[in-house]
Amino acid sequence: MTIDEIRDNFALLDEWDDRYRYVIELGRTLPPMSEDEHSAANKVSGCASQVWLSRSVDRSGSEPVLNFKGDSDAHIVRGLIAILLTLQSGKTARAILDTDPIAVFDELGFRENLTPQRSNGLRSMIERIKNDARETLASAT
Repeated sequence: MTIDEIRDNFALLDEWDDRYRYVIELGRTLPPMSEDEHSAANKVSGCASQVWLSRSVDRSGSEPVLNFKGDSDAHIVRGLIAILLTLQSGKTARAILDTDPIAVFDELGFRENLTPQRSNGLRSMIERIKNDARETLASAT
């Protein structure tokens, strides 16, 4: 699934109830995380629900590529993670830092349709991924 496919599917859904159901469906497509990955080190602070993000770094190319897995105990948050990982996972650290996920979520209408707690949690997830990208770049030099 690409972000363009997600945008197209969102455009087909007029009601936010339908969009929420779609986001929950996206969350069901996340690959499962192992028990080991549900660790304190992978837990994202600042989220109302429990959220875990794990990363692996592929250094085989000219620039390191970050791959992420994510999970949450909340269905809607799993869907937000799925959208976020569609944008950020499998990208170089530099590309991650150059992407503005908030702009994409705003474009999809989430700013008006997420509770402040969920919006703060989303920002925490984005900041965690950007920090991982910064760390990866710093360790590559």
